[in-house]
Amino acid sequence: MTQNLPNLLYKPDRRTADQSILKQYFNWLFVKKGLYFRDYNDLWEWSVTDLEDFWASIWEFFDVQSGTDYRQVVFQPDTLSMIGTEWFSGATINYAEHIFRHKNAQHPALMFASEQHRLTTISWASLEKQVAAVAAYLKQQGVGVGDRVASVLPNIPEAVIAFLATNAIGAVWSSCSPDFGTNSVVDRFQQIEPKILIAADGYTYNGKPIDKTEDIRELRISLPTLQRVIWVPYLDPDSRMERATLWASVLETYAPDGLTFELVPFNHPIWVLYSSGTTGKPKAITHSVGGCLLEHLKTLALHQDVREGERYFWYSTTGWMMWNFALGSMLVGATLVLYEGSVSYPNLKTLWKLAEEARINHFGGGAAFYLACMRAEADLTADGKRLGSEFRLGNLRTIASTGSPLPPEGFRWIYDAIKSDVWLISFSGGTDICSGFVGGNLLQPVYEGEIQCRLLGCKVEAYDEKGYSVRGKQGDMVILEPMPSMPIYFWGDTGNQRYFASYFEKYPGLWWHGDYIEITERNGVIIYGRSDATLNRDGVRIGTSDIYSAIENLPEVADSLIVGLEQPGGRYFMPMFVVLRKGHTLTDELIARIKATLRKQLSPRHVPDQIYAIDEIPYTISGKKVETPVKKILAGVDPSLAVSRDTLRNPASLDQFTNFTDRR
Repeated sequence: MTQNLPNLLYKPDRRTADQSILKQYFNWLFVKKGLYFRDYNDLWEWSVTDLEDFWASIWEFFDVQSGTDYRQVVFQPDTLSMIGTEWFSGATINYAEHIFRHKNAQHPALMFASEQHRLTTISWASLEKQVAAVAAYLKQQGVGVGDRVASVLPNIPEAVIAFLATNAIGAVWSSCSPDFGTNSVVDRFQQIEPKILIAADGYTYNGKPIDKTEDIRELRISLPTLQRVIWVPYLDPDSRMERATLWASVLETYAPDGLTFELVPFNHPIWVLYSSGTTGKPKAITHSVGGCLLEHLKTLALHQDVREGERYFWYSTTGWMMWNFALGSMLVGATLVLYEGSVSYPNLKTLWKLAEEARINHFGGGAAFYLACMRAEADLTADGKRLGSEFRLGNLRTIASTGSPLPPEGFRWIYDAIKSDVWLISFSGGTDICSGFVGGNLLQPVYEGEIQCRLLGCKVEAYDEKGYSVRGKQGDMVILEPMPSMPIYFWGDTGNQRYFASYFEKYPGLWWHGDYIEITERNGVIIYGRSDATLNRDGVRIGTSDIYSAIENLPEVADSLIVGLEQPGGRYFMPMFVVLRKGHTLTDELIARIKATLRKQLSPRHVPDQIYAIDEIPYTISGKKVETPVKKILAGVDPSLAVSRDTLRNPASLDQFTNFTDRR
């Protein structure tokens, strides 16, 4: 249960709210459609009740261009699931075309920096010329509508260019980050049978070049459908791959008609993203061109207030859905800022320095990044200064966080240490929809630890174990109505069996997302963690994020993980694992203080049975704590069956839990 009055951290002034794109949309609905809404909650209720009129209004408000008129906004053939829902049938569109309608000479299209490269810019004219050349080359190689183009590239301009070219000709994009293990990439790309592979010789991380040439050779052998490899010599300009076409040669391809766009049906696939694959074969999640176009326009403009000419940055690799989502900022005319490398090299000031140099307006990252900055601030600054005071961040309008729940102290730190008048957007959704379900709202205040709202068109509710919607209580996140950016299918999923099992088994006809949430009395949202990692002591469900927030504020504790294990005879064992800061050991006094902290700040139910010190917590490549696989290992499941080590940032960390199980 949340407090009735959490700390108010930010309230937009009247002018800011009135000039927001969301307010413009309110006014447009009144003038053009005769629709009046008292406040955001009123508007949200309409958006999830009258789906046809709402999504049609998004189409019209953003002036979506189609080669043919749509016949029907939405058709849902199956009431037991949302699978097969058709949107804007008859429309023919192109995502990249909507990006290039914002080309201009006043603002750059892209900006790029890395551990090895100073900040550079790419004009719209240059971007258009390069995309046209790559698109022409792909056509020459026989790539057409529906064919797959796979990429193993760092977060560099070539990746954006390759995607735009792929999309321009109606082909389907799919990307893995070069920090994935070879087996992980094979598990993903083999499912989609790509014609073309675009790959780099490596990437940089923590000041070191990581060569991937041999990995790409192995990958090439494992993908028998490949007809061509395009080689990007990123680390070494002289690097070469046998029987591959150099990127520079591709850029010399003549495009007689310039950049043209293949119009495809609204529900045509745009890209294939992948689930983490921590506990099985990755799901090849396939989204539609039109669904992502509408969803990205809506979310980036209405819920982040991104405007033409502004600079948009989200720290990501090309293997995380936030890379795809950030591309959407170009749909509203923003300049996309890219960074390749580690957030902590040479230290955690790096991205804040980039924000200053690139004059970034919208800055995004994972919650883990902000918490790392918070805990290291004393070591990063001198004389007790706050981190934000070292940089000129006058252009910074928003700071956004996702990936895992941002705890209340993370909210507070951003306002205290970075910028007191910034709009903090805690954003949550997933690869499943390549966007968010809950996020920002420039018409409402920001409260400590609380996501501002359920996004328009997202009918999110919290369901208790009996299947009833609840307020002010924790429950399962459930989505009651379809959305255009829900997957059109999982690639190769015969009869949509995996798709149905992933979302629609628990609550027939409703999308069960797997997060454990609370919808507050203000219609804000608090996320407590994943449902499958939720603790259940004495029949009371407990989200793990509260526990992490409480104990990771202790000066001795750097990181933590807690799981719950069902035991014979109905017993329940709840061990906690902590990583201690340098110079500290797990003494009886510290154990007692950890337990006392949890008992005081939360409840006796939150107190673990045992506390153990370990060297590191396992994380996925995208930065999420690995809770459920650890629980399975501790329950005796073979580690090779509990998790795919290739999906982890630090796979050796699992050995600690295997050894722990053996000792027990």
